Amino acid sequence: MSPAPRLTIAFDNYPGRDGCRCLWGFAAWIEIQGRNILFDTGSNGRVLLKNLAVLGLAPQRLDLLVLSHPHWDHMGGVDSILELNPGLTLAVHEGFSKHLIADLPGLCGDLIVLGAEPRRLAPGIYSGGMLDSEPPEQALLIDSQGVTAVISGCAHPGMARVVERASAFLGKPLDWAIGGFHLMNAVTPQIEETIEALQALGVLAVIPTHCTGDLAKVAFRRAYGARCLEGGAGQQWDLADIPTP
Repeated sequence: MSPAPRLTIAFDNYPGRDGCRCLWGFAAWIEIQGRNILFDTGSNGRVLLKNLAVLGLAPQRLDLLVLSHPHWDHMGGVDSILELNPGLTLAVHEGFSKHLIADLPGLCGDLIVLGAEPRRLAPGIYSGGMLDSEPPEQALLIDSQGVTAVISGCAHPGMARVVERASAFLGKPLDWAIGGFHLMNAVTPQIEETIEALQALGVLAVIPTHCTGDLAKVAFRRAYGARCLEGGAGQQWDLADIPTP
């Protein structure tokens, strides 16, 4: 039996492990069923590669790179990864620039251009499908070894909408909601509405980071207690280990 999915935050604007540098942006490394997947690449390739080296994660081992949306702080390290691993599979969606999409086949191995429908990308890994927002965005879904999770780059469509789509596609509630929740400019009622929606959807644990905002992080800690974990560059978790409430 394969180990439970393991998540490492490789790039974040919050501190985590000593030796990992923080800049604005987000990237997550997922080890699942013998495969290595990178979701987003942060804003700076040199910093991403340095953090990966500190964490003992070699870009040459990557099987799949998935980009959530075409903002600089999520795709700034793409070239650095592809230079070291030009044969990996790259998954983007139709909301990326048509010129970028046209150039990518010469820079990576297989290229997957996703539409609005969720789609399996690898065993236990799915795209949530492109959701309309500004800009359009896709989340990464995990359903493996009894663990379910959604990882969001920024949740521009709204985290509750992202989770609702993921849960409907997988046909079950999610254990985890992870990543940027895009509440950094939100007021308290909007934050509380998001928290209540995630709880109503059955989300057991959260790792709100990147663009979630400090006010919202405090509110999530208050609502989820021990099941709200701190993000930060270099933090790592086995996702089967859901904290006791």
